Amino acid sequence: MSLRSLVILPVLLAPAPADPALLATAPEGPAEVLFRRARDLRYAQRWFEAAQAYRQLLHDFPDSSRAADARYWLASSLEQDQRWDEAAAAYSDFLQRDPDQRLLGKEARLNRVRCWGIRQWDSAAAQAGLVEALSDSLPDVRVAAALQLARRRDLRAVPVLQAGLEADASSEPCRLALLSMGVEPKAAGPVQGRFLVVHIRQKGQRDVVTIRVALVLARAVGGYLSDAQLKEAHAKGIHMDRLMDQALTAPTGTELFSLDDGKSRVTVTVE
Repeated sequence: MSLRSLVILPVLLAPAPADPALLATAPEGPAEVLFRRARDLRYAQRWFEAAQAYRQLLHDFPDSSRAADARYWLASSLEQDQRWDEAAAAYSDFLQRDPDQRLLGKEARLNRVRCWGIRQWDSAAAQAGLVEALSDSLPDVRVAAALQLARRRDLRAVPVLQAGLEADASSEPCRLALLSMGVEPKAAGPVQGRFLVVHIRQKGQRDVVTIRVALVLARAVGGYLSDAQLKEAHAKGIHMDRLMDQALTAPTGTELFSLDDGKSRVTVTVE
């Protein structure tokens, strides 16, 4: 074969991948830079300056994708700076403009109640806000507002406090708030009229001590048990925080449990 007949074909090589370290970083937009600056100020607990930065962002870039977050954190920074009226107004602005922010929305409503609670003695607007919050769609917000109003013995809080007795998280605070107002706690719905009856028989004694516990205070039953009985209860899968739920569905006269530590025997029934 003649050298002249040879055809040399070019070799097509794929370009080598670019080194990520050599790639230029996309520049941040001015709104993002300002948001990051405000966040850093907030992390440094420089609340006044953080609030100013969030306000500047909202003024200069009202349509930014960071606007909703900026409105919430503006309110939070004002609250941390103890500017209660401004914070409550900022939370209201956030809730009005960004109603789709579910998680932050709940926090904003609870935080706003706290700000109103601090100002309720000196601000008619704060008092009105708390009363309006008694009708909030979220039970946690309603109870939070009622607990704040109870500090002023505002009887408009009583229905919400009575309803709050049924929820485990709010039962004890609501009970104490009602008692502080001179109002008898009354369990609502199926809890009303039911009791847990604790029978305690000491070893070697014929008499039985009988104690009736309102169903909403079912957790208090654990206070009548010895350490050994509490361990026995745990081993048997008996939980004090579930007694009320069990008693609600059990027929009257049902024995929920009986525990014996060798010194005394404790039996709990539903009445």
